[in-house]
Amino acid sequence: MLHWYYLLALCLVTFIAGLVPFYFKQIQQKHLALFLAFSGSFLLGITSLHLLPETFAEIGEKAGLFILIGFFLQLFLQRISHGVEHGHIHEHSSPGHIWPIFIGLLIHAFLEGIPLGFNYQQSTTMPSISLGVAVHKIPEALTLSTLLIMASQVRRMQWFLLILFSIMSPLAGLLASFYGTQFHAIASILKYLIPLVIGSFMHISTTILYESGTTHHQLTWKKLLSVFLGLGAALASLLLHEH
Repeated sequence: MLHWYYLLALCLVTFIAGLVPFYFKQIQQKHLALFLAFSGSFLLGITSLHLLPETFAEIGEKAGLFILIGFFLQLFLQRISHGVEHGHIHEHSSPGHIWPIFIGLLIHAFLEGIPLGFNYQQSTTMPSISLGVAVHKIPEALTLSTLLIMASQVRRMQWFLLILFSIMSPLAGLLASFYGTQFHAIASILKYLIPLVIGSFMHISTTILYESGTTHHQLTWKKLLSVFLGLGAALASLLLHEH
């Protein structure tokens, strides 16, 4: 059963996060790095505790192959988006490359929205996945808006692109839910798309954990605390109940 308020909340969180760079020019990178460490560990925890058991229960050992494919599919998408979905602006993420980056982000956003339209066996899975995607969207939207500002796009175009990005994941969830319940063939396909997304999540979350931090990727106590807080929040999601 699709809960539309999860999708609405995800859209609002993404859009509001994307507004921050427009009104607050100086974002402390050290604070963003700690939030990235939190979001990466939280997404990894949600994926391991909820999505992995669900997909293996649905399609069995074949899930492992599709997870692996999804991992390397994200590696390919990273070539297009320049890794902006990790919440970083790399040196090669030039504002002049904003269109291929944006297209890569849209594809990524659509894929990660698909699990939001799937019917899960455990009642705790849907709210947990929605929260995990929302937390991941915050640094993603911040980075996208920063790139749009750097690219000197017309303000109207900046807002349009931000809105389009904000609705992409909820739209994927709506389409997956509608067509998955109306057509048996599509419902069967969705079962195999979920492990692809899991592979993507695992690539993103582990990359974030490796990249977020100080020089030489050293593990400071602040980053370690952020990681444990993210994992703790993921464990706490097992206590959620649908009413």
